[in-house]
This record gives sequence, C-alpha cells and structure tokens, in this order.
Amino acid sequence: MRQPACSVMRPVYHPAGADDDLRVALVELQAGRWRAARDLLHGTQAHWSLRTSRTQVLAVAAARSDMVDVWVAEEPDSYDAQVMRARVLAERALRAHRQQYSAVADLETGARQAALLAAHRAPQDPVPWVCLLALSQIDSRQVRREHREWSSEPMLPSGPWGLLHNVNQRDPYNREAFHRVLQFLLAREAPPAASLAAVFDFGRWVASWAPVGSPLLLLPVYAQVEQCRQQMAQGRVDPLWRRQWVEEPTLPSTLKAFAEWFLKADPHLRSVADMSHLAYALWVSHNFVEAAEVFAAMEPYASREPWGSVAEGPSTLDRGEALLLRARRESLPFARTHGPRVGPHP
Repeated sequence: MRQPACSVMRPVYHPAGADDDLRVALVELQAGRWRAARDLLHGTQAHWSLRTSRTQVLAVAAARSDMVDVWVAEEPDSYDAQVMRARVLAERALRAHRQQYSAVADLETGARQAALLAAHRAPQDPVPWVCLLALSQIDSRQVRREHREWSSEPMLPSGPWGLLHNVNQRDPYNREAFHRVLQFLLAREAPPAASLAAVFDFGRWVASWAPVGSPLLLLPVYAQVEQCRQQMAQGRVDPLWRRQWVEEPTLPSTLKAFAEWFLKADPHLRSVADMSHLAYALWVSHNFVEAAEVFAAMEPYASREPWGSVAEGPSTLDRGEALLLRARRESLPFARTHGPRVGPHP
C-alpha cells in the first residue's frame, strides 16, 4: 500500500476527479466551447458505464448555459448532441423540482420527450433510460404507471422497476441507475421511516448479488449515511450512531465493499464519491489500515459527502472538511505503524 506523508492536505473538490479528459471538456464547456465534449463522448461510445458518468457530469455543467443547444443547432444529426440535450433537460427539471419552481411539469415533459427520442434513435444506449429513471423522483405520488410497478423482490415497494430493468439490460449494474432508484425511494410520498427502510432493503438486496468489482456493493453504506442525514435534518442524532458501523450487518457490508469493490475494481473507474463514502465507513468502524489505503487512492481529490452530512457540531461550511481531514489524520499514521494486514483482506 502506498503510504503518503500525513501532512495537512487541502482537498481538491472537482467533479471530474482524476478523469483528466473529462476535466478538459468541462473547462471548454465553461469557456463556451462544446467540441471537446463531443470528442470525449465519441471516444466512449461503447463504454456504457464511463459514458453514463461522463454525460452526467457534463450535463451538470452544461445545464447552466445554452452550449448544448448550440451544439444541436450546429450538428443536428449528432446523436451525442441529442443525448446530451436529454441529459441537460433532465438536470434542469430536477433542479427546478428541488427548488420548487412552478415550471417543473413543463421541464419534466420536455426532458422526457428528449430522452424518449434519444432512446428510439439508439436503442442500445442506457443513458436515455437513466434520464427517465432520474425523472421518476419528481413523480413523488407515483402517478405514472411506470413509476409504480412491482419489483421481483417482495420486500420492496412499487417503483420504476421497469425503467431500471431497461437500463440493466443495456448496461448491467449501471451505478447511476441504482442510485437514481435510491433517490426515488427517498422522494416518494411515504412516512420517512418507511422510505428509509426501503432504502436499506434495496441497498442490502442489491449488494447481496452485485458482482465483484461493482460499486453497487457500497449501497448499504449510502443507506447508513442517509439515516444520519435524516437525523441531522430533524435535529437529533442517535447517541449510538457510530456504534452501528461496527455491528451487524453494517460492518460486514463495509468490509465486503472494500475487499470486493475497492481492491478488485479498475482504479480508473472508481469514483471519488464512492471512495469517500467507503473511507468514512472504514474510519468510523476503526478499520484504519483499510481507510488509509482508500484515502491514499483518492488523493488529492475528495468529495464533500458524506462528511458534510455526518459531521456533528455547529453547522458551518467547513465542518465536513474538518471531519474528512481528521479521519485522514487518524488513519494514515496508524497504517504506517501497523502496516497492512497479514494475509488476504477480509
């Protein structure tokens, strides 16, 4: 394991993480130029998981401008331009929903139409179906039929399982698709306890059959963090919150994610957000050697979550970063003095 010095690190928060090509495309978009994004997507036409994550990050940046509209106007036959338009419209609809704008329904309709057009043009591409799945969280009352289908898992409530199936057929174990389902489960009209229970059930169910190397093995960790986020929002935190991370079934899930995802996945495809969640789960459960390995793999990049949602104390902008630096500061020296565990990881 690489053992970096335990100096004070200033985390780098960047949506591209270590993806240098994506970073260049984002800089170009911000400067009003779309050709780097076109070239980037052209090079990932058959790599569905990478294409999904890159279009998501590009859409967040492009939603603030008219760059994609300009691209569509200049290259009306470009499928990549068309799918990016669906991505951007979906992102705008979700932002309007979060901010409770009155135009949400019109934005959702436009995004849905753009996604369906893209899906018709390129039936093999999972991205348009991911857009439709993302939009499902706007329908919190589950008015649309495709948002209230029943899952093959009897413990789960009705939801957009057909849309998830369509993504899974095109890109099995697509990370964003399953996280969009988590967001749907939290957004639907149901008692908070029922929504949280559904998130836990979904996370554990998926992690029970997700293959080695899949980031979906981390879904139980995300569910656990969501529990703390809800408690923080309600102004109360279970005094035994931290103990939950060292008990069944949370600790085995965390160690399984480390051994079967972090150690086995392609390092170039591990997202900073996933590594950040895993680093927190390992640190809070006192698995400092493993946490240090994840911190080393992340550097110099970091994500603001889960640290901002689980940091206790006065509500300040930097309390999450302070917790991140504390976890890193406690993990790295421990790993240097204790070294890697003898034998295979658990």
